[in-house]
Amino acid sequence: MRPSQALRLWQQVMLHQVRDDAPDLTMRQTAILFTIYLDPPPHTVRGLAARLNVTKPVITRALDTMGAMKLVSRHRDELDKRNVLVKRTVEGALFVERFGDVIIARAQELPI
Repeated sequence: MRPSQALRLWQQVMLHQVRDDAPDLTMRQTAILFTIYLDPPPHTVRGLAARLNVTKPVITRALDTMGAMKLVSRHRDELDKRNVLVKRTVEGALFVERFGDVIIARAQELPI
């Protein structure tokens, strides 16, 4: 795939997300969401901040937004009350799966 094709694919996927009235996530929120769903759990605010090289408040704000959309949930770690565990939800799993389906569909439409 050439860079122009990759950019066209990304544009088509983003246009689909906007037109489909899907949850409107920022790039940072999308990166956090995909990390939660594609990397094996457990996920913590501290761990996500380290993985994405951002501060814990940045992760917390993103999780606040995505939690309101029911894409993720947070719970105190019963073994270590200092940790907040970030968990997947059914709604979030469906969103990520549909996002993947859109990428596949749009990639198949690209000219060779």
